[in-house]
Amino acid sequence: MKRRQLLKHLAASIPAVALAKHIHAADNLLNSNHEFMASGPFKPSWDSLSSYQAPEWFRNAKFGIWSHWGPQCQPERGDWYARGLYEENSDYYKWHLAHYGHPSKAGFKEVIHDWKAENWDPEKLVALYKRAGAQYFFAMANHHDNLDLWDSKYQQWNSVRVGPKKNIVAGWAKAAKKHALPFGLSVHAAHAWMFYETSQGSDKSGQFAGVPYDGNLTKADGKGTWWEGLDPQELYAQNHQLSKTFDWDWEDKTRWPSPAYCERFYNRTMDLIKQYNPDLIYFDDSSLPLYPVSDVGLRLAANYYNQNMATHNGKLEAVLFGKKLTDTEKKCMVWDVERGVLDNVQAHPWQTCSCIGNWHYDRGLYERGGYKSIQTVIQMLVDIVSKNGNLLLNIPVRGDGTIDEKEVAIVEGIGAWMDINSDSIFGTRPWKVFGEGPATESVAALSGAGFNEGKGKSFGAADIRFTTKNGLVYATVLGWPENGQVLIKSMKAGNVNQEKAVSSVEMLGNVQKLKFSQTNEGLLVKLSEKPKLSYAFALKIS
Repeated sequence: MKRRQLLKHLAASIPAVALAKHIHAADNLLNSNHEFMASGPFKPSWDSLSSYQAPEWFRNAKFGIWSHWGPQCQPERGDWYARGLYEENSDYYKWHLAHYGHPSKAGFKEVIHDWKAENWDPEKLVALYKRAGAQYFFAMANHHDNLDLWDSKYQQWNSVRVGPKKNIVAGWAKAAKKHALPFGLSVHAAHAWMFYETSQGSDKSGQFAGVPYDGNLTKADGKGTWWEGLDPQELYAQNHQLSKTFDWDWEDKTRWPSPAYCERFYNRTMDLIKQYNPDLIYFDDSSLPLYPVSDVGLRLAANYYNQNMATHNGKLEAVLFGKKLTDTEKKCMVWDVERGVLDNVQAHPWQTCSCIGNWHYDRGLYERGGYKSIQTVIQMLVDIVSKNGNLLLNIPVRGDGTIDEKEVAIVEGIGAWMDINSDSIFGTRPWKVFGEGPATESVAALSGAGFNEGKGKSFGAADIRFTTKNGLVYATVLGWPENGQVLIKSMKAGNVNQEKAVSSVEMLGNVQKLKFSQTNEGLLVKLSEKPKLSYAFALKIS
């Protein structure tokens, strides 16, 4: 393609205010492939994207499981290892020094080399997650560590060429298809620009004081090493001056990523979308990737929606997530709240993403017994669904590709609860009120992208959450009342939430009709035998 043709394409697909900073990257694009957008009704603007509506299948699904798995799970030290190992005297740094060597030579690239995923069986794991009730499955395509987990056309540092030498995304995609689960991919690499800035540093004291870390290495330094022919700068993305802080929202314009960096991210992500056509995409960004630095996120979103429509006979079935969204942006995609809960029903479908432990596998957490309990997960799910949300739950995976026995027990426990109570979850919609009880008044405020789970009042037998489906109301009680009775105040006689009086009440998993009375205080239900999973039991009310 000639330069004039490329610039014409850029002018057609990029808003005028953003065009100038992309023109000087055009000559670089001429020397590589460039992924062009799919045609369709969506254009790369917030106004165009605002016609998005979440598909019904996602609104019905309510529960997904995520494998947030990559090379940072290999050390089994938890989150952000690839950044922390370059922070002198941190726990990450000390552990890395003892197990890999000094980060001036043995940096994160050695962790990638060490990661083999030798016991990974994606079909077995996805089968387990489906038995637990997952209605969609997510895999990670890359993290801030910048390693692409597929046969990437635009990133030589990928899992097919280095590390496990396996196409991780393809393996997950095949397993999800076999088990008929919608397949999602999470993309986190837009922030590699800042995430790896610690790799540009050096020790301030000791025998290695002043010796640059391996974030300063170049392709020429690899001669005779296992990474010969690869450029560490393509992994660490450090051909720039350090930022003043980790600026997640790109507020410091003097440290914005270059147009070439942005276009490379665009190409990588377009390649991913075109190869795997995921049903869902999670961008680990405040809204869309690299916004407002660049419009590449807008272009990716418009292309994703158009491509999805082209593969679904003109119907949009895609789900795209962003975080810290404005009211306008919530019309353009699905709002994802990280490790957080909301205080009321939302007009648009939304999602909480959370984890039973840390995002990346943490052996210390496993040994300390620090995972979320089955009870905590189920009560979170019930609360979220009552407010028009979904729960995406990460089950951390060890470096070898397996999950531990405690995680298996939690997943199986979720499945045991779903076997009895899934009717109160799947396919439901919020009722006139989402719930009642002490915990409704103590939800902590969101902190940034979320991060308020577990900060409110614990759930108990007085806390009830409602959903509705096919004319029925499901009231899930989040604890067993010692007196064997449940009083549902939102269903008192003559209440505004019901057009008709209650005619029958039964507990899911028990065919016996329950005795009840509807008074001015509420719907009083006399319970039968205490169920085994009494931390959350659903009453079906006609």
